[in-house]
Amino acid sequence: MVHQYEDFSQRGSTPFRVDFYRSQRSTFRIDFLMSQCVGLTLASSVPIIPGMFFRSKKPKEPPEKAPAGEQWIKCPKCGELVFPNHWAKNLWVCPQCGYHERIRAHQYLQILLDEGAFVEEIAADLLPDDPLGFPGYPEKLQKTQAKTGLTEAALAGTGHIGGHPVVLFITDFAFFGGSMGSVMGEKFVRAARYAIEKQVPFIALTASGGGARMHEGIISLMQMAKTTVLVNEMAEAGILYINILADPTMGGVMASFASLGDIIIAEPGALLGFAGPRVIRDTIKQELPPGFQTAEFLLEHGMIDLVVPRKDLKKTLVRLFDLIGVSHHG
Repeated sequence: MVHQYEDFSQRGSTPFRVDFYRSQRSTFRIDFLMSQCVGLTLASSVPIIPGMFFRSKKPKEPPEKAPAGEQWIKCPKCGELVFPNHWAKNLWVCPQCGYHERIRAHQYLQILLDEGAFVEEIAADLLPDDPLGFPGYPEKLQKTQAKTGLTEAALAGTGHIGGHPVVLFITDFAFFGGSMGSVMGEKFVRAARYAIEKQVPFIALTASGGGARMHEGIISLMQMAKTTVLVNEMAEAGILYINILADPTMGGVMASFASLGDIIIAEPGALLGFAGPRVIRDTIKQELPPGFQTAEFLLEHGMIDLVVPRKDLKKTLVRLFDLIGVSHHG
């Protein structure tokens, strides 16, 4: 049903028509064939009130503002907006979906160790070199060291977790993707030998997506065998060895010391494996199952022992120490 109305006003230079429709769903649509609307009167002399066909909009409440000097952090997974201070208080984990952001080695020290830092750092004086004369490697090292505040992709030292003395080895993804070179391998060896000497648990927390560092060639690949030998020595000495796998732990790190622990723990959603899923898919020419190479997938298939949220890592370690009977004295 269509009603046509004419403009009888003398104020407009050009008359226009408004077509008024009633649809089957009892909704209305007004098509203005001219943009100028002045002095519009129905042919039946019934005046049209301006705005009578339009629902007035309620004023929107202003969004909550972040504190001065701060900006919102948007969760990469669910899009939730979180204040930076709330994000940090929640240990850099999304309060909405549980997404675990990649964090730095010193932040893990604050989370895990009673002291919030190493009591004594192991092999702090070791510095990476350029054994193969790889083009541009020294310059990249200097740039990365200045950017991250680290001399190498791994830190090792002593501390306490729930009063239990431990040796803690951590890799940092921010430094060449946490890739393993000769210095990382040597730091692991020295830290493992210290744990054997003091008869304390050894914990290796890895966030190494880079695997073996290509800039050091075969020397970096040798670290896989070197670290594996020390894992075996710790086993023979009866040292409790625990792996904590953060996102991502891949390549030569995962194929050596990161997957050989007596107990293997992973953070939720961590990417874990050797080659990446895209490489595997393109090689075998098949679609991979949902969640392939995530911590949850590996737990379901018996490759790891526990998936533990970041906020529960420390108390989980303390509980394991108590159950196993780890001494409070080094």
